[in-house]
Amino acid sequence: MTRLFSPLALRGTTLANRIVVSPMCMYSAREGCASEWHYAHLGSLAISGAGLLCLEATAVVPEGRISPDDLGIWDDAFVPGLRRCVDFIKQHNAVPGIQIGHSGRKARRYRPWEGGAPLQPGPGIPSFDEWELVSASAE
Repeated sequence: MTRLFSPLALRGTTLANRIVVSPMCMYSAREGCASEWHYAHLGSLAISGAGLLCLEATAVVPEGRISPDDLGIWDDAFVPGLRRCVDFIKQHNAVPGIQIGHSGRKARRYRPWEGGAPLQPGPGIPSFDEWELVSASAE
């Protein structure tokens, strides 16, 4: 039998198998909150039988988002939506993971299917003036 389907113990956590769903930027959050879309998407992946399922890059501060549609974890208001997804993942014998993210100089952009260009002020762009780009360098 292949090791792919055998359990893997990492410190205090045991994965049912060695299949990992990598984090993906889905650009489907609303004001940082996980939505029904996330529940359906992550739920379908949890049912697939993967041992570890990583939530998408989740911004630690609003300025760290790639787009206005990124998941966030900087406010307690985000907990219920994330908790619902995590609980479902666990119910299907998968271990939930999360990619904590800060996009730095690549922040404040339109979603890829909208061209990925830098955002411009306008309707639907919350707090644009306060959304300062923060990075380790100007490059």
